Amino acid sequence: MNFVKGLMLGSTAALMVTAAQAADLPLKAKAVEYVKVCSLYGAGFYYIPGTDTCIKLGGFTRAEVAVNASGMTETPAWNGAAGQGNRLSNNTIFRSRQDINIDTRTATEYGVVRTYFDSVFTWTSGGSSSTVAGGELGVYFAFVQFAGFTFGKAVSQFSTPWNGSPGNITSNLLGGDDTSTGINQVAYTAEFGNGISGSISLEDQSGYRQAQGVSSLVNVTGLGSASTANNGTTWLSGAAAGTNYVAGTQIPDIVGKIRVDQAWGLFQVSAAAHQNRASYYNPSLETTGHPDDKWGYAVLAALSLKNLPTGPGDSLNLDATYADGAIRYVIGGTSPNNFAMYGNGAIGAYQTIAIGSAIDGVFTNGGGIETTKAWGIRGAFNHNWNPYWATSIFGAYTSVDFGSTGGALYTQGLRNAVGGTFTGNPNFNIAQIGTRTAWTPVKNLTFSGEVIYTRIDQNYTGTTGTVNPGATKPTAVYQFKDQDTWTGAVRVQRTF
Repeated sequence: MNFVKGLMLGSTAALMVTAAQAADLPLKAKAVEYVKVCSLYGAGFYYIPGTDTCIKLGGFTRAEVAVNASGMTETPAWNGAAGQGNRLSNNTIFRSRQDINIDTRTATEYGVVRTYFDSVFTWTSGGSSSTVAGGELGVYFAFVQFAGFTFGKAVSQFSTPWNGSPGNITSNLLGGDDTSTGINQVAYTAEFGNGISGSISLEDQSGYRQAQGVSSLVNVTGLGSASTANNGTTWLSGAAAGTNYVAGTQIPDIVGKIRVDQAWGLFQVSAAAHQNRASYYNPSLETTGHPDDKWGYAVLAALSLKNLPTGPGDSLNLDATYADGAIRYVIGGTSPNNFAMYGNGAIGAYQTIAIGSAIDGVFTNGGGIETTKAWGIRGAFNHNWNPYWATSIFGAYTSVDFGSTGGALYTQGLRNAVGGTFTGNPNFNIAQIGTRTAWTPVKNLTFSGEVIYTRIDQNYTGTTGTVNPGATKPTAVYQFKDQDTWTGAVRVQRTF
């Protein structure tokens, strides 16, 4: 009897253990999902697990330092404390930047649906004056592409693929358009085959297409001697009358482009229409009326040649732009549009000064808008010495013309503001030339060094009255004279 009881207890225990072990086992093993390579759109794309959408993550880490710059790295010392050359300006400006971009694509019956996002985290120490270091978050691109349409923040359809950098690392080579950090738009692009495409877009003008920091439209009425000090300060900063006479936007800029992109290189023609709207003759009182709206325009032609006989990978990039009442297409994008540089060697004055204000037009009380014209040309030759070393030679020339009527109005306003017996007109030219050398010891790691020379050729002769330019400059007489400056930069960038 004891033997039987023991056998039964042992069997029961064995069954319980077996049942417990069976309960721990899965009834059906789940399939393991692996990240699969997506070869449809080039290297670096992977399928998002469980979807038919491909994704690519990328970006870069950059560290750079500029010498004799203003505002931000690689910007020539052509305004602010750096333009004045005083002890408040920082001779060296450091910047560190992290860029992260996300590219997704999905094949559909309507074609590829694409989204693209590019954001940067930046820390700059220095700037144009002795301010504390600061960090900022920026969004370069955020757009959706579907069935030929682009919705969101992307490079302007007017711009060339190299934007403002045909062979340089600076973002302040003038003479053409530069929207390398994106502009809000609704665009449609048609592909005609054999590398030929056409685009048309409606683009936000409130970001890049209007003057930044000063007015795009200037009312020169009322700048009399009673307000010489304030207006003198504003005019001698290159910022024209200072008061913002620009109205709110009504119609986006209308942009069109035809591009041929083939193995030999690229050819592009672009055009843009830009509406100029002033607020009121007195910007704080609507009963004073306003000038009629006036349309401006800009046109661009660009050429890029590849596979040059000088060496594998060499290229020549050129673009030329003309604008009437749309000056930010020539001096625009990420660059400033007001210039004020001081120097020594004055005769009968405290110092010399060169000013330039790139505005769309001027007007007087009761009058219409007189548009300003500008043209520019820029380019670069890029040569690869070997797989590790490369050198670029680049340059640009920009010319601004106020016209006879607009120039006379502007000059009279300036003379009322700062006094003096100077002669000439507000037209000015800016010439730039520079070189960059890059070393890439390993793939996607590049060390670059650049130097650029900038000269402002202004058209006033003579001296101002006794004025106060502001900042550290004393109240004194200043002589108009051309100015120039050198800027250098070193950059280290790792792309992934």
